[in-house]
Amino acid sequence: MQRKTIIFIADSLDNAHKFQQVLSKLDVDVAAGSSVQFKKLLAAHPSHDLVIYEARGDALGTVASVEAALAEEGATAMLVIVNEDQLAQFRLPVSCKADFVVHGASAAECATRIRQLLWPGNEGSSADYITVDNMTVNLATYQVKVGGEPVDLTYLEYALLAFLVTHPGRTYSRDALLRRVWGFDYYGGSRTVDVHVRRVRAKLGPELAQRLETVRGVGYLWNA
Repeated sequence: MQRKTIIFIADSLDNAHKFQQVLSKLDVDVAAGSSVQFKKLLAAHPSHDLVIYEARGDALGTVASVEAALAEEGATAMLVIVNEDQLAQFRLPVSCKADFVVHGASAAECATRIRQLLWPGNEGSSADYITVDNMTVNLATYQVKVGGEPVDLTYLEYALLAFLVTHPGRTYSRDALLRRVWGFDYYGGSRTVDVHVRRVRAKLGPELAQRLETVRGVGYLWNA
């Protein structure tokens, strides 16, 4: 495998320590620093292959600003470290190849995600892809494309769509979807499912939206 260059940005010592161990076992050169040093490191390493960025606080804002900076420099890849409580609003960058890991993920998972981004071609099999009409769902990278164009989904919008697409022809109640997609520790109302379904339909477009059917008085199903 060709040696790669990574810019690693983190403000927490736990992630800095863990990723130092992970990256030391890969064929990579690493330029590391804090979030305030990001643009300086970006300018110093214009030929980098991957940016690993720890998103804290305003995850949407920080990731969007990093994505914009990378877009100015040309195509690259990005791995975002995000807190679990930020997933509801988190969106993967769409202007570059991107993936994410949740804060606290194992070293093995982090290494796998990095390899997928740096050395594509060995990261997945046909089982990682589901194709419906002109839509492709990549189960390995949590990304959806329609007509070859990436769809800007939040994590929970993606998780809802992926769950239904991988369980076609079966109706799930709102409560069942909350348990399977949101998790047992979710305490919000079941109507949040309706909101996410509307958003997913709007983003997929009218033809694909028809496949996400409402079963009156019960819930939703994906009609394959």
